[in-house]
Amino acid sequence: MAQVFCLGEALIDRLLPWGDDPGRDCLGGAPANGACALARLGTSAGFVGCLGRDPIGTAFAELFAQRGLDTSGLQWDEQRPSRVVLVERDASGDRCFGGFDGDRGAGFADTALAADQLPAGLGSGWLACGTIPLATPTSALALEQAISRNRAGGGMLVLDVNWRPTFWGLAADAEPTAAIQQQMQPLLQQADLLKLAAEEAEGLFSSRDPQAVAAALPQRPAVVVTDGGKGVSWSMGGAASGSLPAYRVPVVDTTGAGDAFLAGLLHRLVKEPNLLAGFDPSRVQQALQFASACGALVCQGAGAIDPQPAEAAVFAFIEQQPAG
Repeated sequence: MAQVFCLGEALIDRLLPWGDDPGRDCLGGAPANGACALARLGTSAGFVGCLGRDPIGTAFAELFAQRGLDTSGLQWDEQRPSRVVLVERDASGDRCFGGFDGDRGAGFADTALAADQLPAGLGSGWLACGTIPLATPTSALALEQAISRNRAGGGMLVLDVNWRPTFWGLAADAEPTAAIQQQMQPLLQQADLLKLAAEEAEGLFSSRDPQAVAAALPQRPAVVVTDGGKGVSWSMGGAASGSLPAYRVPVVDTTGAGDAFLAGLLHRLVKEPNLLAGFDPSRVQQALQFASACGALVCQGAGAIDPQPAEAAVFAFIEQQPAG
């Protein structure tokens, strides 16, 4: 049984041409990225999501089998295609998510995730998700049911906000509307670990301080705020907090770096769940250093999944290159 189930979208990141790079199609989607990264690191992981009966779906099924993922939560849609996301990049490797490709008029398969087909294994480990499933009623209900079952079984919820406005029918640079923020609240208020980009923290909580974010939620979750090249700040257990500089590496593509970071952190939390309580700040810093190294290694390759490192490669990287 998987120690971590990652719920949400699996899709194609279509990297558009930039400079001498002609572009390419890469398998991606934050939950799929995270599940694959966890498996590469050595943590038992499963994917919960819906794919179309098409070549993209077949490619993911093959990838998941190669990585040894639990696919009891993988659903198939006969009418809707798997999603293709158009990704633009700039000179720094940063990306901007544009529109989608492949919609035949009924939307995409990831929106059809069904609550009555969730895997039996949910309920005793970690459930990792983002906010994208909230954008459509069917997948929102599936997410709600998954969280309820996981909570009933004593599991832990990890939320990566992963704000992607185009999934909500908004412009690529739009902020969450008041209605969307209200829709996110039940999810935010159930998270045991909340991961946000600095811009997301600012937009949702008017602060980039993880302690302020934790204090704004009734359960006072562990909070990690990532800020690209500026590093990471964190708050665990309501009292312990700290920060960590980013690794300086040559960047090819930042797609999936945050997913690799979260997978690295979850990999360590599965081994040391007491880290969430913040009793040993030095161990928390070590776990976040490991997570940051995972993200840095993914930045040095194209796409989100192919560059994902094994655990030994992460430790070797940490020994060779200090952060900062």
